[in-house]
Amino acid sequence: MKVTVERAQLLKSLGHVHRVVERRNTIPILSNVLLRTDSTQLSLKATDLDLEVTETLAAESAAGGSTTVPAHMFYDIVRKLPDGSQIVLEADSDRAVLAIRAGRSRFTLQTLPESDFPDLAAGDMAHSFSLAAADVKRLIDRTQFAISTEETRYYLNGIYLHTAGSGQAATLRAVATDGHRLAQVDLPLPAGAAGMPGVIVPRKTVGEVQRLIEDNEAEVRIELSQGKIRFTIGNVVLTSKLIDGTFPDYGRVIPQNNDKELLVDKTDFAAAVDRVSTISSERGRAVKLALSSGKLVLSVTNPDSGSATEELEVEYASDPLDIGFNSRYLLDIAAQIEGEVAVLRLADPGSPTLIQDRDNKNALYVLMPMRV
Repeated sequence: MKVTVERAQLLKSLGHVHRVVERRNTIPILSNVLLRTDSTQLSLKATDLDLEVTETLAAESAAGGSTTVPAHMFYDIVRKLPDGSQIVLEADSDRAVLAIRAGRSRFTLQTLPESDFPDLAAGDMAHSFSLAAADVKRLIDRTQFAISTEETRYYLNGIYLHTAGSGQAATLRAVATDGHRLAQVDLPLPAGAAGMPGVIVPRKTVGEVQRLIEDNEAEVRIELSQGKIRFTIGNVVLTSKLIDGTFPDYGRVIPQNNDKELLVDKTDFAAAVDRVSTISSERGRAVKLALSSGKLVLSVTNPDSGSATEELEVEYASDPLDIGFNSRYLLDIAAQIEGEVAVLRLADPGSPTLIQDRDNKNALYVLMPMRV
């Protein structure tokens, strides 16, 4: 194969695909990116056997063909080549090398044959629908923080994507939980999504999709089968295995009868939590919320370093209540509230609290309290 490609385009595409490749691999071919060319385009493909990213870009090809080269080294070479340069890639299958030329720079990289490169056979995709990139980003941004990192409960290591509601009120819902907090976001159900199976999209896949969305105006095509999911964003196609497990019945932990309502300015609340938690220990992180009529007092006591309190004016008219939360979890949820006012619905010091945006009911968050 012999192909000429513009540096900026190649760098951008390599930036998308090389991230999938793990730094340490026991299987050498998995460290490589597959290059395949025909007369007008070059396609790049990388995989870690669970996730596969392919991108196609315009190129001038003198001879078609394919080969594989070490992904991270190839990316570093292209990154360091001069801006605006034309890069010529020429594979010599007899010597198993790829020559890279740009201006006065010359590199040769060892290659492995294309026939060794694994293919993540996706099979038949039974369901497909399209979403605006901004909506996909929102689903991920608002739930990703609550994905569990505990490997033993592997079925929580992703976002549960499924349909909810019925008729006119049907939604596409994303849920993530780690047992301490839960995030749930709804979108109007897109055409084609009705009847889709509930699927758990792995954490790494979710992160890659989020990074691949560079234009909020774009459209993302989502295709599903029983074991795989595929996202198509422009010239990039990401195919991933799904987590093979059953997501718990999360509806049981969403409180229905929390009767104490607290309305607080989100920005003031987050800043106050951040300030008082400066005192908290790495392990404890507990912040106490003391609620009384029209007033919220935040306090942290750390036997090793001291204490901190801050008072906020709030809208609260129920019985006084003292409740504790992990300050980092509170800040994570506050960061997801898009409007100016957060609504906290509380029951008692030992029960989960429901948190929502006053002006947007499409997202809800549940937080388990801590003893303080």
